[in-house]
Order: sequence, then C-alpha cells, then structure tokens
Amino acid sequence: MRDSRETSLTPETSFTHAFVTGFPVKHSRSPIIHGHWLQGFGIAGTYQAIEVEPKEFADFIATLKDGTSRFAGGNVTIPHKEQAFALSDAPDALASELGAANTLFMSDGKLHATNTDGYGFLNNLDDRAPGWTDAKDRAVVLGAGGASRAIIQALRDRGFGEIHVLNRTVERAQELSDRFGPRIHAAPLGALAERLAGADLFVNTTSLGMDDSDAIAIDFTAMRAGALVTDIVYVPLMTPILAQAKEQGMRVADGLGMLLHQAVPGFEKWFGKRPSVTPELRSMIIADMEKH
Repeated sequence: MRDSRETSLTPETSFTHAFVTGFPVKHSRSPIIHGHWLQGFGIAGTYQAIEVEPKEFADFIATLKDGTSRFAGGNVTIPHKEQAFALSDAPDALASELGAANTLFMSDGKLHATNTDGYGFLNNLDDRAPGWTDAKDRAVVLGAGGASRAIIQALRDRGFGEIHVLNRTVERAQELSDRFGPRIHAAPLGALAERLAGADLFVNTTSLGMDDSDAIAIDFTAMRAGALVTDIVYVPLMTPILAQAKEQGMRVADGLGMLLHQAVPGFEKWFGKRPSVTPELRSMIIADMEKH
C-alpha cells in the first residue's frame, strides 16, 4: 500500500549515486539491499555507506544541495534523522509531524525529506502476518524513544482505535500522546498487563530482553485470540520477547522486513524503479547477519 503523501522522482540521468549515512554506519545492510536491486534492474548506479560525524553533517548536506557530492539522495540513520529533517528544504507531512527524516532526495533544486520507517513497519506486517489489521481496536507499544514515533504515527494512520504507549519514564510517553493525538494513551511500564488485556497488537520498540539483565517476563495470553506480537529488533530474528510470545502460542512477526520495506520508496525516488521485497532478498540479509 503506497502512502498518498509520497513524492516520486525520476532521475534525469541513467547513472545515479545514492548513500546511507550515520555514525557509525559500517554495519549497515542497506548497501546489500540497494545493490541487489540495482543489479536486478540493470541500473548503472551506486549506493554506498558514508560515515559522517554529527559535527560534519551540516557540511555533508551542503554538498548534497549544491550538487558537488553528485548524490541524488540517500538514507539517514542514527544519529542524524532530526538534523536531516531540520536541514531539508521541503520535508513532507510524514517527516514534519515526526520531526525526523530517514530519506532525502533532490528534486527541482530542493532537498526533499520524508520518513519511510512507518511505511516499512506496516508493509512488513502486511507481508509477514496477513490479516493482522482485521481487528485494530487496541495496540500496545512498548517504549517511547525515537524508534516508536514512526510506528505510533503509522498505527494511528492505519486506523487503530487506541494506541497505548508504555515507558519506564511515563513523561516521555505523554509527550508522544501530546504529539500524535487523543487516540494515543501514555502509561507506565507497570501497567503493561492491564493494557495488554484484549489488545490486538503488541510492538516492542526497546532493547528490553536483548540483555539478560534487562529481560522481563510478559504474559501475552490476555491478548485477543489471533493477536500479533512483533519486535522491531531483528538481530537476532527471534528476540527474547518474540520467543516468549511464541512459547505462549501467540502469532509473531520479526522486524527484518521493516528494514527491507522502508528501503523501497527511497530506491524509487533515486533510481526511478520501484523494487520488490522478495524471499531471495530476505535470505541474503539473513545470510549476512549469520556471518557477523
């Protein structure tokens, strides 16, 4: 499902450069994803990882705007997403509400900005858990950090009636409620069992469970029959939280597809072709993960 607020761009040349930048960025798998698509389409383009320190990011953006970098655009990851939004000339509605951008592209002499994280999140679940929105009365989102913003926005726009955001510091969850509207409800972590009762979806956006010292036990059985549990962490694919849910008989979806699907709109903007997320691509990324 393509968001109506997306802007398309057809490159003016047959040879186009794009990038992913962050600090650090050397472990990014985006070059594998985009390289696979470039090869598949037979496009004479490049996509490269460029590590940029925060103090140098504004200068990097300046070279993008004046054309000296020769990039049509690129992806932006931690810690540059908020600065990418602030330095862009034409952020779209998605990026503007989030205050953060993960995809940049040049068009008509202006640097455009969007955020495809929510798109990637939704399309991953559409792909891995068909019918997951047949019931969408209540979603529970664990965590109120930067990663949760695009997910809350996406779930709201997909039509969930209630989205409960739980965080150790409830004030941070309240900030997201204030930002995204009356369907967003803030609660402390201690209210998790209560908010899970009858829920249709649980999303973990935190690192909880990735370290034994932080692991928490969650009883998912109070959720609605057929409810879905997902985790945006994808290393390992079966995170401790997903493992708990699966042991309890819940339907689960890993977070790898979010990475894959969020890359689709950017590739189309830079290279003029809309790629597909295929089982072959997913297998390639899993094989790379297993090497490291």
